[in-house]
Amino acid sequence: MIDAPEVRRWLLTPDDFGREQAWQQMTAWMGQWALRNSGNWLLEEKASGAIVGRAGTHRPERADWPGLEIGWTLHPAHWGKGYATEAGAASRDWAFANHDDAAIYSCIRVDNPASQRVAQRLGLTPWEERVFAAWPDYPHMIWRLRRNELQPDDT
Repeated sequence: MIDAPEVRRWLLTPDDFGREQAWQQMTAWMGQWALRNSGNWLLEEKASGAIVGRAGTHRPERADWPGLEIGWTLHPAHWGKGYATEAGAASRDWAFANHDDAAIYSCIRVDNPASQRVAQRLGLTPWEERVFAAWPDYPHMIWRLRRNELQPDDT
């Protein structure tokens, strides 16, 4: 979890998110890797070695979740540098190479145009607006890319 109000806002993470919640989130990610071969990677800036965020795949056990999601989260100091697109492309390519899903998704709040632009650059298109049971006050646009829509230069 990146400790920045700008990031917590988009992830709907409370300001009092602490050690216990971080531990629970970390073990949930580890469980996804072990059980579903999905999860996030740490993003490191090559030039400085600084940790800039995380990205990867996500498949939570929720009845209203569309399927295998790709996502990205970066510290605000590293927004606008192209890292989200680069990490999202690596996540997209890894998802299709390592899973047999017919499509991948990105669940992005409707009021988050920056992440929507990243999804569009990655070839995803708006598919469905949805209100998740976990976040009833925050509609999300579900972005989708089907395997058969991949362009040769996308991989």
